[in-house]
Amino acid sequence: MGSMESTSSGRTVAARDRDSEGRARNARPRDGLGRPLPYGAPGVARQPEGVVRRPEESVAEAQRLLDEGKPFHAHEVFEDAWKSGPQEERELWRGLAQLAVGLTHAARGNVTGGARLLRRGAGAAQAWAAEGGFRPHGIDLAGVIAWARELAAEVEGGAVVDAGARAPRLR
Repeated sequence: MGSMESTSSGRTVAARDRDSEGRARNARPRDGLGRPLPYGAPGVARQPEGVVRRPEESVAEAQRLLDEGKPFHAHEVFEDAWKSGPQEERELWRGLAQLAVGLTHAARGNVTGGARLLRRGAGAAQAWAAEGGFRPHGIDLAGVIAWARELAAEVEGGAVVDAGARAPRLR
């Protein structure tokens, strides 16, 4: 017999959001910072997951999303590159994804999480660059690392962050 328990949204457990493979997926609309909105509210189009792009396309798409104030969505692009790219670039893309999530948290007002992820992403990018990859795919890693560390300090100092206005320049 199926369960008739309710979720916090009042929907029955049997009616939970599922993807085509039956995995639980939250289908609630999201805002530009990835925060869930009420069912039926207008949201920002989701970034499709699992897209394989050329590295230059990933950088361009992530920059577009960052400029639009959608770092949560840019993180999805970086995550796809991290998961589908060559092994020797995984730490680069992981670090960039962490930077985008750090900007997301900072813009949401999460001081601790924002600063921590900005620094973690900067450290991952710096460690990757130390292995010899200085300007991969045209990315200005030194500039992005400096941006992340500066923003982390500002966030800890109480700065209110507008994600679009504080987006990094990747190239």
